[in-house]
Amino acid sequence: HDFGYRPTEENKVLQMPPAISVAVLPNAPQARNMAIKAHQRGHEVLIHLPMAPLSKQPLEKDTLTPDMNSAEIERIIREAVNNVPYAVGLNNHMGSKMTSSLFGMQKVMQALNQYSFYFLDSMTIGNSQSIPAAQGTHVKVLKRRVFLDDSQDIHAIRQQFKRAVKLAQRDGYAIAIGHPHPNTVRVLQQMLPTLPADITLVRPGQLLNEPLHNGNSGNKQ
Repeated sequence: HDFGYRPTEENKVLQMPPAISVAVLPNAPQARNMAIKAHQRGHEVLIHLPMAPLSKQPLEKDTLTPDMNSAEIERIIREAVNNVPYAVGLNNHMGSKMTSSLFGMQKVMQALNQYSFYFLDSMTIGNSQSIPAAQGTHVKVLKRRVFLDDSQDIHAIRQQFKRAVKLAQRDGYAIAIGHPHPNTVRVLQQMLPTLPADITLVRPGQLLNEPLHNGNSGNKQ
């Protein structure tokens, strides 16, 4: 959830179970405020860092690009860490151009290695280089499996939620991400209380110490 711009919807998310995590855009006007509130309510906080997409569009301030040098990337991450207190991980906002660059992502992972952060890859492109880029660092990488709201149609969001449940049943876990859109919030409010008995809601950070492999891993989660 890219937080910091929509207090009404975001406050509804903060009332959800604390295993629902919150990704905060570091330059958003409410970034610090939302991070503190989320943390106080027990939610895991991530930095939602803009990274350059392949598509041509106006980029947000301090968007990471593959041609930036290490010092510039370190500065942007350091400022983001200062703007988003209590963060434990970093998650990319857009980023198909950046995440598919091994050289670019190596600089990101080297910078992240100075913090005890994990990287949650939004997988905006199939050939993301986050895992090879993290080699030789202590940074652990998690990958998004389901986008809840590529379409903001409420039925489509429900289908995506059900898909995340099925993948978790099959593989032992599934990470789903979405935005604080009204319909996404509504679907979560409706469907989280109806999760099947064999599904447990966990924070992304709780997956870091699990042996994550595909195939049925029993009833671990």
